[in-house]
Amino acid sequence: QVHVVEAGGGLVQAGGSLRLSCLTSGVYFGAYAMGWFPQVPGKEREGISCITGSSDFTYYTDSVEGRFTTSRDNAKNTLYLQMNSLKPADTAMYYCAVSKYFNCGTSMSTDEFPYWGQGTQVTVSS
Repeated sequence: QVHVVEAGGGLVQAGGSLRLSCLTSGVYFGAYAMGWFPQVPGKEREGISCITGSSDFTYYTDSVEGRFTTSRDNAKNTLYLQMNSLKPADTAMYYCAVSKYFNCGTSMSTDEFPYWGQGTQVTVSS
């Protein structure tokens, strides 16, 4: 059984930083790409970052490029999201997901990610 557990969310002022983590079990972690998907109420989850199983490629959307950094430690089965220069628009529930593929797809469709965590809330105050 696959378990995905996010942690590290919280309340932070604009311009501040947070580091999210995502611990995964029940899968061979290094064999799959991983993604981060924030979601605000009333909207669909939108992928903002994907990292390949070997960390040789990481994708970011324009909205977070240069501010967020995704990394992974395959020995610890853990994915990270370092969030800097946070903005109120970054406020969302952040979900971590395990891809069905080793590499990141051309689009971060949620259909490519069969396993999800419960999310961790990030709130950025102005």
